[in-house]
Amino acid sequence: MKKLTQLEEFVMFITTLLLFYWLGLSWWWFIGCILLPDLGMIGYLHNARTGAWMYNFFHHRAIAIVIGLIGYFLGNTVLEFAGLILFSHSAMDRMLGYGLKYESGFKFTHLGEIGQK
Repeated sequence: MKKLTQLEEFVMFITTLLLFYWLGLSWWWFIGCILLPDLGMIGYLHNARTGAWMYNFFHHRAIAIVIGLIGYFLGNTVLEFAGLILFSHSAMDRMLGYGLKYESGFKFTHLGEIGQK
């Protein structure tokens, strides 16, 4: 089942690359911004609960989709790009085994404990 989940996440990541291509922006923007959603980890400096909330906010697909669709319907390329970055980063993380975080600590995710096989 893990391999199937990774394959699904890979397909979603590739889909976001195609959508980014259609935006017509320089690929340097994608490369330079793909890790920005990890800034949500800064909440862990306060405590695990705040860290999990902030991390999950920046890694939640529904938020990425809403931001991207708002950008699409408003004709706002910046919001479209932000939605694609959030979505693609989330797919990349989940493909690598990093899921949404539980308040019990960073390594506890909805995909299981990070580092466990």
